[in-house]
Amino acid sequence: MRRTNARKFGRIRKVRNAMMRSLAFNLISKGKMETTEAKAKELRPFIEKIITLAKKETVASRRLIGARVSPKAVSKVFKDIAPKYKTRAGGYTRIIKTAIRESDGARMAVIEFV
Repeated sequence: MRRTNARKFGRIRKVRNAMMRSLAFNLISKGKMETTEAKAKELRPFIEKIITLAKKETVASRRLIGARVSPKAVSKVFKDIAPKYKTRAGGYTRIIKTAIRESDGARMAVIEFV
């Protein structure tokens, strides 16, 4: 039996993957976004792997990133985001904890590019 440390968020796999793709697209397009702390912590490795792939600038990396996010996001990653982190070895995002949400008491956080 295989065990994983990934959060499930009470969703089935394909819905969870769609949520991560949507969060990644929003972060790439806006550069900064507010979400729950758990989603931000789960999004961080997802987005950092995308940026690390984009730093290589190969056709294969473009296709791999295209399989994970939309075509608009792919072009923005290669044109704007990846060149900025060309010399950086990792740690492209930061998570800043914010106030607790009033409605349901969820811990909120802002995730942004460094």
